Amino acid sequence: MTLAPQGGLIPAESARRIRLVVLDVDGVLTDAGVYVGLRSGEEFKRFDIQDGLGMKLLEQAGIKVLIVSGRYSEATQLRAEELGIECHQDNDAQKLPSVRMVMERLDLDWNEVAMVGDDIPDVAVMRQAGLKVAVANAVPLVAAMADWRTVREGGHGAVREFCDALLLARGDLERVVEAYVAERSLP
Repeated sequence: MTLAPQGGLIPAESARRIRLVVLDVDGVLTDAGVYVGLRSGEEFKRFDIQDGLGMKLLEQAGIKVLIVSGRYSEATQLRAEELGIECHQDNDAQKLPSVRMVMERLDLDWNEVAMVGDDIPDVAVMRQAGLKVAVANAVPLVAAMADWRTVREGGHGAVREFCDALLLARGDLERVVEAYVAERSLP
């Protein structure tokens, strides 16, 4: 059933250590575009639906998912709430304190954290993370520091690609998918 991910395999030893996946928003969960209504000032963002399922599969496998953003967006908050995923947003792009707070609460070390990023605001967390992941359209600085890179661009299934690759490397993908399908096959 399982195929090797296009971006290659994540080392199993690294994958099995991960207990927290930290996801940036703009450029990772979205295509980095922001649509603002002229009259209302309302902001719109496009999220990939498959990314959302990937996050839920991680949580089903016992991996905590944390969304962090360097700017506040009501659209991001709504998407996080819809998925039931913890979300921290800071208009000054101070992501590190939020990640540390969650790590302390969960009693985690940095080698148990994966960070998926695309741009300079992600570097502080990525430098510390045990597994550094860059989306295909990441800026050169972030791409160069990555342990693993997606083939897909942010906002276009990159997060799902990583989620599947991480679960595959841990040996959990087939079990989690089958549990998901079985839950939705009940009368």
